[in-house]
Amino acid sequence: MNNKGQVVIYGLMIALVLMVLALALAPSVSQFTESARNESSGDTIGLNCSNPDLDNFNKATCVVVDINLFYFIGGLIFISGAIATAKIVFG
Repeated sequence: MNNKGQVVIYGLMIALVLMVLALALAPSVSQFTESARNESSGDTIGLNCSNPDLDNFNKATCVVVDINLFYFIGGLIFISGAIATAKIVFG
């Protein structure tokens, strides 16, 4: 048996699962980000990022919440790519 080939295929399967997971989680993370940046309404507490009279701490929080989608989904896609290439290059 060719164990090295089996490990490469297994690594590609894990990378594909992580890629699908990242793409499946993208809409829910985007919805969370949008609801966190909007105004407070009912039970949902929002940051009201469209208000121009925010202090520096709230502005920084709005920026961090805004780039959350890129960091989370981008991180999952990067890990997926790292697994796929590591099994091929170093395997």
